[in-house]
Amino acid sequence: MRTRRPISIDAAGATLRRRIRQHLRSLGYTRNNEGTLVAPAVDKEGYRAVHETQRLERLERRRDLIERAPREFLPCFADGPEIIPGRIDPELRPIVAQTWESALFRFASLLWRVPVSDGFGRRMRFLVWDRGNDRLMGLLALGDPVFNLRARDGLIGWSSAERGERLVNVLDAYVVGAVPPYNALLAGKLIACLLKTQDIVSAFRRKYGAGIGEISGRSKRPRLLLVTTTSALGRSSIYNRLRIDGEQYLESIGFTTGYGHFHIHDELFQQIRAYLRRRRDPYADNNRFGQGPSWRFRAIRQGLASLGMPRGLTQHGFPREVFVCRTAKNGVEILARGTGRPDFGSLKKVEEVGRLAVNRWVIPRASRDLNYLTWRRHQILGVIDTELEKGGRGECGGHAAGS
Repeated sequence: MRTRRPISIDAAGATLRRRIRQHLRSLGYTRNNEGTLVAPAVDKEGYRAVHETQRLERLERRRDLIERAPREFLPCFADGPEIIPGRIDPELRPIVAQTWESALFRFASLLWRVPVSDGFGRRMRFLVWDRGNDRLMGLLALGDPVFNLRARDGLIGWSSAERGERLVNVLDAYVVGAVPPYNALLAGKLIACLLKTQDIVSAFRRKYGAGIGEISGRSKRPRLLLVTTTSALGRSSIYNRLRIDGEQYLESIGFTTGYGHFHIHDELFQQIRAYLRRRRDPYADNNRFGQGPSWRFRAIRQGLASLGMPRGLTQHGFPREVFVCRTAKNGVEILARGTGRPDFGSLKKVEEVGRLAVNRWVIPRASRDLNYLTWRRHQILGVIDTELEKGGRGECGGHAAGS
């Protein structure tokens, strides 16, 4: 029996280059003379189309949760007529890994219009529960921020060394939003406001306030001074104008530069990693704690360079709006100077912020638009099944309601 000759690195590289080019063309990308990607359409539909492959991959991987949903998860979601807007009373329920609540979080995140990351390093995940109507209202999750974020770093004005030392006091809100039918009542705005509460700062202090840095080995005694978040689909209609009684909850500070990796889906990323392993490149598996959420981006960029492809292919061309939540009134100044006593004096409890937001957004919306009353929880599985069917036929369809 004749043995199969191993494929050479050059042959594997040529095949992978073709796959990358074919994938980007399938998304509608073209390239300019400098090798930089030109996005097909920088609008909400363009964002959704580019994310479609990753979203379908995520749905396929979560089929076990989808199968459990009718019995275990759907009863937690509301039918529209069950909601009495004036009784909405949010509660943050912390999630412990490998629990039923964690599974519910993962299932609910399948409703988001773009794939939800599993988070990196430090993580605080919450179910936002409506105690007044006893139903799941939405999700909130914070994790380690990216090291380089131009809008944030420009606001603070710190050096690279200072950022490396003080970024421990910052988290990024990577999941913020309401599930149906609460999203139709502008409850996404309510949930975004919960970032600026005593409850979030206290949860951070309990979980990380006395921790030892895994890289430095030193106790940094971090305090949650600032939370960043970025819009999922370009300019955000949820995060803008988040002000109640003169208090600003989120503020826009600019846009990302359009670099990232979401246009490289998981299967293609694993092929890039396999190619780097064949070349014995440490970037293939250099994802230990401390590499942070930027690792995947750097691994893709390293893979492109090894393949002789322009690194500009990591510029997907879809800028996202960047927002900050000043949990400490003087948090930006402390991050810039490195010293100071945080001023958390203006923070309110979740219950109070919830009441203010219900009166500010939810009740007025409920009186103007009654469409939320037509929603039924069983529609969730119908939307997911439709997307999976379209994915199997190679089509791109609409998205379920989400953040």
